[in-house]
Amino acid sequence: MTVLVLCLSWFLAACDQKETTGLYSSEINTQQTMNWVLDPHADLIWDSSGFVVTAQGVQNLAPSTDEEWDAVRNAAASIVEAGNLLIMPHHAQGRDAWIGHSRGLQFTGMELLKAAENRDAQALFDLGGQLYINCQSCHNQYLSLAAQERLN
Repeated sequence: MTVLVLCLSWFLAACDQKETTGLYSSEINTQQTMNWVLDPHADLIWDSSGFVVTAQGVQNLAPSTDEEWDAVRNAAASIVEAGNLLIMPHHAQGRDAWIGHSRGLQFTGMELLKAAENRDAQALFDLGGQLYINCQSCHNQYLSLAAQERLN
């Protein structure tokens, strides 16, 4: 009996005191997820497509090396998974439109993965625009006007 009590005590002491849902828990909040997980990868997508025209000429921003395309692929995969993270209940609970926006991130991220695998600069550019629309439509619905002004 003493062994059983000790084992139960050890088991209860080992349990995480933090409330979790299912098999996962999140250690970062929605804003941190956006700032640290989603934004850097979206920025890499946007910085890797299009052209810059200066007095010195036209600079093509599309990836030109395997390493650059790998970075785009990695960013696209992170965008897919960021969409998945944002569907978790502590981010999305009670917000059906939020889930729709998050699914849009997943879909666009999967298309970005295909563009990276195919080394398709035009698709990367077009999908970067779609990613921007996904982000902006969510921001328009969920961010306050003051927060939106800080982003622009």
